[in-house]
Amino acid sequence: MLSRLINFLRACWRPSSDHSVYAGSDAAGRQDGLFWYKDSGQHLIGEFSMAVVQANNLLEDQSQIESGSLSLLDSGPCGTFAGIYDGHGGPETSRYISDHLFQHLKRFAAEQNCMSADVIRKAFQATEEGFFSLVAKQWPTKPQIAAVGSCCLVAVICNGTLYVANVGDSRAVLGRLVKATGEVLAIQLSAEHNASIESVRQELHSMHPDDSQIVVLKHNVWRVKGLIQISRSIGDIYLKKAEYNREPLYAKFRLKEPFKRPILSADPSITVQELEPHDQFLILASDGLWEHLSNQEAVDIVQNNPRSGSARRLVKTALHEAAKKREMRYSDLKKIDRGVRRHFHDDISVIVVFLDSNLVSRANSLRGPTLSLRGGGMNFPAKSLAPCATPIELGTT
Repeated sequence: MLSRLINFLRACWRPSSDHSVYAGSDAAGRQDGLFWYKDSGQHLIGEFSMAVVQANNLLEDQSQIESGSLSLLDSGPCGTFAGIYDGHGGPETSRYISDHLFQHLKRFAAEQNCMSADVIRKAFQATEEGFFSLVAKQWPTKPQIAAVGSCCLVAVICNGTLYVANVGDSRAVLGRLVKATGEVLAIQLSAEHNASIESVRQELHSMHPDDSQIVVLKHNVWRVKGLIQISRSIGDIYLKKAEYNREPLYAKFRLKEPFKRPILSADPSITVQELEPHDQFLILASDGLWEHLSNQEAVDIVQNNPRSGSARRLVKTALHEAAKKREMRYSDLKKIDRGVRRHFHDDISVIVVFLDSNLVSRANSLRGPTLSLRGGGMNFPAKSLAPCATPIELGTT
């Protein structure tokens, strides 16, 4: 009995450099160096594929897919939830979103006994408020957390309706079959909040008419206050509450003049549409993918290849393009370690959600399979111990 306990503890608390924590089970995905992938799995209304490649020293992207109940109540709505959280300045905000956003959504869905854009908006707001509370607690000992933030892209499929909510510049693209031609067209569903887009700059100017420097062209890149490209995010409290834009925050984040109203917003853009029988699949990805692939190129890759491995195929294609732009081979790019790798490409997270039209229409009456999976595993500092708990598919309920 004692030897079994010792073996169990050894399995649970092995060094974080040992990727077998993640690689040993197809249910939890597989790790190949800086590449994590789950080639195929089943959600409530079809299949899915998921992949992550790390470039930063600590993975700043987080991603998750949840399928089954979307409420804390047994009688509540069922469906599929998928999220891409592209962090910046550190991994804290994206990890916080991954831990809390879906739970908030389930709580508000239980209160309203339905899924709606209002439920999703309240979940975003509660997540933002929760992270602000964390920053307020940690400010005295860890002030730089005020400059950590994350984009947040969410898709919820419930009772034949697709909700897409976004802050930042991750992107959701639908692949829709055109029966007359047999083509599958790419339809972008998410609105992006990046200062490189003229309408975003106009929105910022209209919200801050007294600030001629609200957006600045710096090194040929438009940035909000010369600091950040995105205009909406979770976190980034240093640009939302003036009391956190002061010492001991690093000087590079501090503005010369105090601001009276929040510069960035956490209010998501939300689209709602009924799924149609010829809607084939949904691609959710951080901007690291879209830097190298157009919407239609991504849809073509998914459509013209087997479903299994779709997300991994998209990420690999983006990496090949990143290597080509630097006039190097993909095999050489793979040898570059995290941290240094960020000079060649960003962290990239992709979820491909396939839509079975036969299941979409009756999803609310289905009760399995239940799924809870996070992309990329977890990062721990060097010489730390990684807990054995890993995301798994829970099986049919």
